[in-house]
Amino acid sequence: MSVLSSCSINTITGFFDISGVEVGQHFYWQIGGFRVHGQVLITSWIVIAILLSSATIAVRNPQTIPNDGQNFFEYVLEFIRDVSKTQIGEEYRPWVPFVGTLFLFIFVSNWSGALLPWKIIQLPHGELAAPTNDINTTVALALLTSVAYFYAGLTKKGLGYFSKYIQPTPILLPINILEDFTKPLSLSFRLFGNILADELVVVVLVSLVPLVVPIPVMFLGLFTSGIQALIFATLAAAYIGESMEGHH
Repeated sequence: MSVLSSCSINTITGFFDISGVEVGQHFYWQIGGFRVHGQVLITSWIVIAILLSSATIAVRNPQTIPNDGQNFFEYVLEFIRDVSKTQIGEEYRPWVPFVGTLFLFIFVSNWSGALLPWKIIQLPHGELAAPTNDINTTVALALLTSVAYFYAGLTKKGLGYFSKYIQPTPILLPINILEDFTKPLSLSFRLFGNILADELVVVVLVSLVPLVVPIPVMFLGLFTSGIQALIFATLAAAYIGESMEGHH
């Protein structure tokens, strides 16, 4: 147990170390005793404003015979519901808002990094980029997912939820516990690594061949950005469904 406790403490400490990972220069804000990445908050607020504005437009004046805009938003909602139902099962409805929020925030964040000219905006230090281009954002999203599937399991099964750690045999207890710590790690690093790599490739190609060559790469980046949002949301829903069903 002492070895297991030491492993858990080291894993948690690793999350705090990850928050110090830096790529390039950053614009810092001092809030109380904390120093935060100001450019991440700025771009995150812009993404949230886009989502809130879109949601307001979507529900402001619904039509019996939907127009093109209403059809689009209804299609997005149906798509999120299908993902949630496929991964979670018949009890998916309460989790549609959570899965949908994850998907839409990550999707718009990823696309904002590929479409919006963030670098035109000058900062005292550092430069603007997609929110998901910062490890702190992806770790926060991954930890929210962990809290969600623990909550789902405890709500459905109570303390009996923890019996999964000794199934199918108590010998697997350390591995089963370690699995729950590696899930947020894999979620956060997968998203962060792919978005960062995509933006770096585009920046390098633009600096070398600024006219034609980067355009196909940018379109590929839009495609992969959407795929990354779908993967994150699908895995989050799968983890929630797994915790409620109690199978691996």
